[in-house]
Amino acid sequence: MKRKYLYYLLPLLGTVFGLWYIFSSTCDGIYSDYVRLVNSYLPDVWNPDKFFVPDILTRVPANYLGRIINIYLFGYNTMFDRVLGVLALGLSGGVIAAYCLRKKVPFLWFSLLMVVVFSLNKWEMLTNGSGWTHFLSFVCFYYHYEILDRVWSGEEKPHDKRKLVLLPFATTLLVAGPYCAIYSVTVILACGVLFLLKKGRGKLDYCLYGVSAFISLGLYLWSNSYAIEDHAAPATGSILDQLKETPGFFVRFFVKSFSSMVIGGERAEEIFHTNLPFLILGFFVIALYLIAIWWNLKYRLYQRTIFPLILIVSGGLNHVLIVISRWIFLQENYGISSRYALQFQTGILGILLTFCLIVQSRKRRPEELVRLMGAVAAAVFLIGNIYTTYHEIKKAPNRLEIYEKRVKLALDFENLSDDELREKFEYRKNREDSGAKVRSALTILKENGYSIFHSRESSKN
Repeated sequence: MKRKYLYYLLPLLGTVFGLWYIFSSTCDGIYSDYVRLVNSYLPDVWNPDKFFVPDILTRVPANYLGRIINIYLFGYNTMFDRVLGVLALGLSGGVIAAYCLRKKVPFLWFSLLMVVVFSLNKWEMLTNGSGWTHFLSFVCFYYHYEILDRVWSGEEKPHDKRKLVLLPFATTLLVAGPYCAIYSVTVILACGVLFLLKKGRGKLDYCLYGVSAFISLGLYLWSNSYAIEDHAAPATGSILDQLKETPGFFVRFFVKSFSSMVIGGERAEEIFHTNLPFLILGFFVIALYLIAIWWNLKYRLYQRTIFPLILIVSGGLNHVLIVISRWIFLQENYGISSRYALQFQTGILGILLTFCLIVQSRKRRPEELVRLMGAVAAAVFLIGNIYTTYHEIKKAPNRLEIYEKRVKLALDFENLSDDELREKFEYRKNREDSGAKVRSALTILKENGYSIFHSRESSKN
């Protein structure tokens, strides 16, 4: 029992650390995506016309509930969203802890996993707040993978099979929204493979689980077909045209994205002045992916547990997705952005779990090679993530200062020009109406006494 508490203590401490970080580096106030959200959904958050739209399933319905609670209990404080994001990250750590306890993963290896989970390489997502459901989505993803692993390994709990049928709908249609693509594809692939591997009774169950994921993804894509794309990107041609024109761009984009899981992208840009270090780290991580997949197959780890392999496949597919969906910005360093660390870390967790479980189970000659590779991988990710987190902690006061300056500007927004609003609030700076949109959002907040204007009104009263 004491061992169980120890494993759940680390996710709790990680959550406390995450809360400390967001309160040390941010404060209330809108910018970036919040400008769009305020203009789209406030002040009347109960308006059914804003909810029952053709592409409702692309709007992440869980956000509507969070927004209503935020309005009525906290006066639309962006710190509320950030707290939700950190709490969801803590829940992800809890799901990983449950798996590690079940599979008797050594505490030192589990500690390394928690260093990766709570690394500040994802600082941008933590400080933004508007993407808090991104963190909640991964709780659902990991939970689904964990249940699938329990059923596959013969350790299922009551109602696990029923959950595998219902979870894709709840996760995809209520929580994940645009983040559902890789999750759905991963579940469908996993269920297809398990269907082929399974013998005897229960074989058809995996077909049912895969069909559930397929149908829920289909419903999302159907809803998404009604969405109107609105992004600010310089690319005008197709991906094939760009690939013919600059094939090296896509290779560098893809390989560099892997390097961000060793050293955070922002920090790497500060210390690397050429492409070579990025590419070396990127190819190193890709090699670890391939080795982990090979050892999953060679040592038949998948027969005992499918969870690590699912994480590896999910992480790798996320790298592919980011290249396909973000090449339009024509920046080869776009893939090392902090905003994608949460997606990419999935694969790293799978790699580390693979090395750990094989080291723990192998007693024959190949074990020495596994131990060496496991030690190297553990050391690289441990040092890299601690290094990134350390520098982000040092930057926290500077980030807070930027937020506080933005609050002062927001309180005086009526005396600022549209150009000044466009520049300071980071909302689609290449759009002509950027400043006007910022002004509109701040006007809504002021007229209704929300966010920074809420605390000001309260002090007057």
